Amino acid sequence: MPFNFNLAMQAKILLRQGILLPATLVILAGTALRSEAQTRVYTPIPLPASREITDTLSDKDIPTGFGGFARDYTVVLEAGDQVVIDVMSDQFDTLVTLMSQDGSTVGENDDGPDGTTNSLLFARITESGTYTVRVRSYAGQGTGEFYLKVARLREIQ
Repeated sequence: MPFNFNLAMQAKILLRQGILLPATLVILAGTALRSEAQTRVYTPIPLPASREITDTLSDKDIPTGFGGFARDYTVVLEAGDQVVIDVMSDQFDTLVTLMSQDGSTVGENDDGPDGTTNSLLFARITESGTYTVRVRSYAGQGTGEFYLKVARLREIQ
C-alpha cells in the first residue's frame, strides 16, 4: 500500500487540533479563574464614629507574608492627638500597628503592660490625616474574635 502524504498531514493536523484545542480551553479557563480571584480590591474598613468595633480575624483577611492574616481599619486623627489603641482577644495573641498615610509605621505593640497577650499602643500624632490601624496575630499564629478601640487621651484640667 503506497504512503498517502495528504492523509498523513490531515491526521497530523487533526491530532494537533485534538490536543491544542482542549489545552487552549484549559489555559483560558484557568486564566479567567485567576483574573476573577484578583478582582478583590484592598479596602480598609472605616472605624465607626465610636472608634470601637468587635470583629473577627480570619483566613479571608489580608495575608501578611508571615503565615498569618491582618485586618485593617481607617481612622481620622489630628495633629497633636494623643491616642491609645487597645486590642483584646481571648482567641489569639494580638499585635496592633498604627500606620500613617504613607504606610510608615507610627507605632506597634504586641503585649500590653497587664501581662496578657492583648495589645495596648500609645501614640502622639504629628500630622493630621487618615491613619490605618492593623490588627493581626503575633507570629501569624491564630485567628478569631477581637475587640478594637481607638481613644483620644485628654489632658487633666
